[in-house]
Amino acid sequence: MKYMTTAEIREKYLQFFESVGCKRLPSSSLIPDDPSLLLTTAGMVQFKPYFLHVKEFDDAYEGATTVQKCIRTNDIENIGVTGRHLSFFEMLGNFSFGKYFKKEMCAWAYEFSTNPDYLGLPAERLYFTVFEDDDETIEIWKSLGVPEDHISRLGEDDNFWRAGPTGPCGPCSELYFDQGPEVGCGSPDCKPGCDCDRFLEYWNCVFTQFDGQEDGTLAPLKTNNIDTGMGLERIAAIMQGVTNNYDTDVLRSLVAVGERLAKVEYKTDPKVDKALRIMADHSRSVTFMIADGILPSNEGRGYVLRRLLRRAVMKGHLLGIEGPFLNEYVDEIVKLMGHVYPEVVDNRETIRVMIEAEENRFGKTLTQGQAFLEDALNTLEGTVLPGDQAFKLHDTYGFPIEVTEEICEERGIAVDMDGFQSCMAEQKERARAATKDDAEAAWSTYGSVHSELLKELGATKFVGYDQLSAEAQVKAIVRNGERVDQLADGEDGEVILCQTPFYAEMGGEVGDTGTIESATAKLTVVDTKAPEKGLSAHRVHVEEGVLTVGDKVTATVDGVRRGRITRNHTATHVLHSALRQVLGEHVAQKGSYVGPDRLRFDFTHFQAMTPEQIAEVERVSNEFIMQAVPTNIYETSLDQARANGVTALFGEKYGDVVRVVEAGEFSRELCGGCHVANTAEIGLIKITTETSVAAGVRRIEAVTSFGALEYLNNLESELKATAALLRAPLFSVAERTAANLKAAKEAAQKAKAAANAVSGGALDALVANAQTAKGGYPVIISQIAVTDGGAMRQAWDELRAKMAQPGAVVLLGENDGKVVLLAAGTDEAVAAGFNAGQVIKTIAPAVKGGGGGKPTMAQAGGKNAAGIPEALKLAQDMLL
Repeated sequence: MKYMTTAEIREKYLQFFESVGCKRLPSSSLIPDDPSLLLTTAGMVQFKPYFLHVKEFDDAYEGATTVQKCIRTNDIENIGVTGRHLSFFEMLGNFSFGKYFKKEMCAWAYEFSTNPDYLGLPAERLYFTVFEDDDETIEIWKSLGVPEDHISRLGEDDNFWRAGPTGPCGPCSELYFDQGPEVGCGSPDCKPGCDCDRFLEYWNCVFTQFDGQEDGTLAPLKTNNIDTGMGLERIAAIMQGVTNNYDTDVLRSLVAVGERLAKVEYKTDPKVDKALRIMADHSRSVTFMIADGILPSNEGRGYVLRRLLRRAVMKGHLLGIEGPFLNEYVDEIVKLMGHVYPEVVDNRETIRVMIEAEENRFGKTLTQGQAFLEDALNTLEGTVLPGDQAFKLHDTYGFPIEVTEEICEERGIAVDMDGFQSCMAEQKERARAATKDDAEAAWSTYGSVHSELLKELGATKFVGYDQLSAEAQVKAIVRNGERVDQLADGEDGEVILCQTPFYAEMGGEVGDTGTIESATAKLTVVDTKAPEKGLSAHRVHVEEGVLTVGDKVTATVDGVRRGRITRNHTATHVLHSALRQVLGEHVAQKGSYVGPDRLRFDFTHFQAMTPEQIAEVERVSNEFIMQAVPTNIYETSLDQARANGVTALFGEKYGDVVRVVEAGEFSRELCGGCHVANTAEIGLIKITTETSVAAGVRRIEAVTSFGALEYLNNLESELKATAALLRAPLFSVAERTAANLKAAKEAAQKAKAAANAVSGGALDALVANAQTAKGGYPVIISQIAVTDGGAMRQAWDELRAKMAQPGAVVLLGENDGKVVLLAAGTDEAVAAGFNAGQVIKTIAPAVKGGGGGKPTMAQAGGKNAAGIPEALKLAQDMLL
């Protein structure tokens, strides 16, 4: 067998299926277009609309071929333990939407597998499984020369694919490679489907030809489809003569990073090997997830990312790696895979900054986890740590169970592993249920009224870049989710036109408003949405008359409102560039809102901006705007745009042809929104707020043009009103306010001191009534009229000066039901047996309080003023 690198296999696969008529497409994002799915877990995800013929694939091609990056974590506990399980993997795939089917697919799979120009696998080491009733596929394999004893029939659980109880489904055929009896179970009955490692499944060909019905029957789909998946890491292991994914070229290079950082050697210690494999795998997941716009959080995709990152960090720390280290893996991943996935190159700096910030954040969480475990062990009744507490350490704080076991073992404490495994099983079941629900929901999202309209009518032609009014024809009307023929006076609904000047909300830019008029009706457009990509739905209210499908209309956008929106949209581009200049190249857009009244811009950054930085961003932005730079907007290929240094938005998905918005050399971004013709139209950018919206994400809000004028006028009005109230010059308001606040603070402090002061006469009375303690020194035990600890200490200072000989005091004060306690004594009193700390410890419980201190002085607070008499009595019993 010949040796092939991962890169060679990837390219050979794509070339092969291009040669038989498939269109090569790039991997889709790990964030699927389908909102019902958490992450992209298979190559077919981006093609679901084509399988269901909601959209039609390019008829010039036989189908599609891709290498899809995928994330799966439902078996995370097996990652690093086995040689097969990975959280990040690449899936080679080819897909047909009604063109080729079983015969072609089987022939191509056999040719690609055995032809020396491609994989060149020995035919005698290939085995095939088919669905038990699929005689057709068995005959196809036999016709290709596959011996009958190399073909196995398996049941529905193994060789019949379903998305759910209903919906698209079909039999599948899997290709296996015999790795040899030395890695098998030794059973004479060992064959594909056995749980041992001898027969490695490397290619699954799904023949999606049925539509599962509610009653369990199988109805034929409109077309016969092909959906295949070949794990790149698995076939790389075969082609490189290894039985473990982590021994393949790419993953072995990442394992080597861990060896270097931890100064350990792979394959010398099983525990070390597991840690090295986990770090190698998880680092790929983390790098690609952040490159696609996923950020660490406590829910959804962000939680998956955070858990993987922290698991890798924990393993590194167990191997003795100190400080942040995952960026060493990022650099290696960029070197190994950047030529295939340019997003990891483009977003390298953002990935690095994000990872380091999260590693530092986890350092704090790790401390909290250690505190949680310490508290759990200190309060433990018995010698077994409950499984749910061990699970919380694992799930919330990122503690691997083996670490918890080691810490507990040092104290002679066992861990309830049965309870822990029960919690793990429950979590795993939730994850699998969610995955199953995702699959079912993913298919069920198609077939809505809007998807049917898109399929029937095609995309709505948008003419609004160049004109704000257009003649059009009503192609469809929707009311309450159903298609209707008319909308009458007073009714609300959605209108679909053949073409429109109205921009549909997307990319953060709000939808246009305006009017639609026909010969018989006048409608107000209150919003414009794109419920399906390419389909513009005008949300309308009928002011008068009746609108009917087929009517000729004039659609007119509110031009004043659109003008304000375009100014704010171009301003977000200007701000993006200014932020990168001022804060650094790690700044990347994470979201935006562009309305007529204001704009909002979310971006990656890891600390609050200083006032000076905000002012500098405003200065850079407005200085550029005032240069009156014309914008240049054009379409080009995505590859050419990247080559020209155009900024692609973090995590955004793009087609082959993209629209570029340029403002000189200052700003170049891919964008489909509406923009000004010249930066001078923006007028002025004024940042109004800067806040945090998530870990590592900041938000600025700003106004431009008329919005900025209104904002500044409001500020001026407020300033003038405040100046009038203070009777100060307009630009002396801050100084006058500071002086007034200082005076008010001083007055408040004097009033508080007066309220807390104990009169000289009252102090003299306390000294006169001092009693003699058991040690022979004078002691004052009394409640006094003070309300805080500072006044209490001042009272002690004055009493000590008035006492004829060195002594001690026990004083209590009360304020709104709360109690202040102080015990204090001179050195002489302490030498005679007085201990202020012991006194407070004795009497504080009477007022439901606690505190402490030294023998010469101790203080406490309490919650129960009704206990003051008891506290005084306890002090008397102790000291007299």
